[in-house]
Amino acid sequence: MPLNIDWQQILLHLLNFAILACGLYFLLYKPVKNFMAWRKTQYDEREAEAARNESQAESLRRQYEEMIRDARREITQMKEQASEELEAEKRQQLEEARKEARKIINTARKTAELRTQKILDDAHEEIRALAVGMVEKLVIGSGGDALDRFLTEAERDGGKT
Repeated sequence: MPLNIDWQQILLHLLNFAILACGLYFLLYKPVKNFMAWRKTQYDEREAEAARNESQAESLRRQYEEMIRDARREITQMKEQASEELEAEKRQQLEEARKEARKIINTARKTAELRTQKILDDAHEEIRALAVGMVEKLVIGSGGDALDRFLTEAERDGGKT
């Protein structure tokens, strides 16, 4: 053997290296490669799910913003409607108060007229009573002749009319 090379030893080392390389390929490289591919698919799925969730969140955000705008418009409309209803209620109450005031004033006028009429009637009654009293005093003081003359003249005037 020249240069002290044993071809059998070299072939055995090459066979041993080939077995080691195949063993390492099947025991380490292939499982690690499969695991890395699995992890990549997991990350891709998570990224796709995150993108879907983000787009859903964005659409929900838009929907909620639209709902908030609609709610604000509705609140504004409700405020305006309530304000108009309040104004109408105020006008109605004011009109009712005016009607009640007119009614009270009319009642007070009628009451005042009735009292005035009663006072006038009472004054007329007192005047009549005073007149009758004065006539009686005159008649009694004159001895009855004036009363007889008055009655006979009243009878004559009553017959002519």
